Amino acid sequence: MSIEQKQAKHVMALDLVPEGGDESGNDYGKYERVTKHLPPEVSSKMLYTDVIHIAWPSFVEFVLTQLASMADMMMVGNLGSWAIAAVGLTTQPKFLMMTMFMAMNVGATALVARAKGEGNQEKANRILRQALLLTLVLSAVSSVFGYVFSEQLVRFMGATEETLGPATTYLRIQMIGFVGLAVTSTITATLRGVGSTRIAMIYNLIANIVNVICNYLLIEGHLGFPRLEVAGASIATVIGQCTALIMAFIVVLRKGQYLHLSFKDSFKPHWETMKSIFKIGLPAMGEQLVMRAGMIIYARTVASLGTVAYAIHNICMNIQALSFMNGQAFAVSATSLVGQSLGKKRPDMAQAYSRRTRRLGMYVSILLALIFFFFGRQIVSLYSDEAEVITQGAYILMFVALIQPLQSSQFILSGALRGAGDTRSIAIISFVTVLLVRPGLAILLVNATGLGLYGAWIALAVDQALRSVLVLARYNSGKWKSAIS
Repeated sequence: MSIEQKQAKHVMALDLVPEGGDESGNDYGKYERVTKHLPPEVSSKMLYTDVIHIAWPSFVEFVLTQLASMADMMMVGNLGSWAIAAVGLTTQPKFLMMTMFMAMNVGATALVARAKGEGNQEKANRILRQALLLTLVLSAVSSVFGYVFSEQLVRFMGATEETLGPATTYLRIQMIGFVGLAVTSTITATLRGVGSTRIAMIYNLIANIVNVICNYLLIEGHLGFPRLEVAGASIATVIGQCTALIMAFIVVLRKGQYLHLSFKDSFKPHWETMKSIFKIGLPAMGEQLVMRAGMIIYARTVASLGTVAYAIHNICMNIQALSFMNGQAFAVSATSLVGQSLGKKRPDMAQAYSRRTRRLGMYVSILLALIFFFFGRQIVSLYSDEAEVITQGAYILMFVALIQPLQSSQFILSGALRGAGDTRSIAIISFVTVLLVRPGLAILLVNATGLGLYGAWIALAVDQALRSVLVLARYNSGKWKSAIS
């Protein structure tokens, strides 16, 4: 029995409710604050079970992926602060070039989830093929651009003579494997749309293990392999990504799966499907572009403080990214379950799932906050043995601890809005917070007040707090229930 067939044995609460309404005439299209119209056979325990059933494989996948990234940076950190800074300089350019296909993946996830809710498997597989077609084109263009202009991109990010060469090499190698990374992400996004998160967890876990092993062999040159330093870390990442690509294709090429890729089916552009993907994806692209622009300004501001400060910043950003995994994993549940609920014309169920998803994410965020607050020094010391790095990094992790509940809520409710296709509101919120508030406040606090690196992290905390409030206000408006007609 395949993993997906085993998952199919789980009966979702959503499968037990009628589509559109019930015999008593309840109108589920109206905004309901709580779940009083849910059928008696649907218990709160069943809703929590559905949320966890989708979220836990994503949580394990994301956490292990980030742990691999942290191990990567720790191994690079053995080379010195310059190596951490060099790798950090490539992060925002790489994310910038991922913007286009990642935005289309948002549309693909929401539409596949909606198609499953409608019980339309043929439509779900057509969306998969069209999303892959878009990804191939967009990622190929980004890959060529990134490779050709690697040096200019890292120089723009504030590279010094010490970091320019290794940063350029690292980014160019990443661009060679860029298309494979993009295709894997699209397959993963569509699998999450139908709730098949365990499969993605398995192949990404194996890919991360391969990545860490190759890091050990190539960064410092063990077991007879050449010492390639920063270049070795980049090659190891690409090898891991190629492993994930092969396994992702094996999953969707197998017959009998809900999402099945057959090369006998048409890959010609299906304009109605493309239009639907773009309808959701373009606002998401706007959101990502705005975020990248804001993050680039923010990163350049921090880079101006010097190599050591920028290395500390990248260590703390790498650690904070581990906490993102909580919000992102539960956001996968929110996106999938909200999309499927609205496909079944049950916005009341979508709201019930969102509420419980947010509550579970909050519990985990409080635990993470306690860990970062009390054990920050020990965590930072895993990356570097320099006293200045450890002391400043521990203080910054206190900021990270304080924003955990807000960060979790923001991620999860944004996931719910994306599942409903309401990506435009998220783009507007990101424009205000990430492009205007965070970099503007960072420039002011870093340069005008003399707070240095601490000022940059105060700006980040204010951004997260404001974004959380705005996303919550949008969710509470209930307008997301009619985002896709």
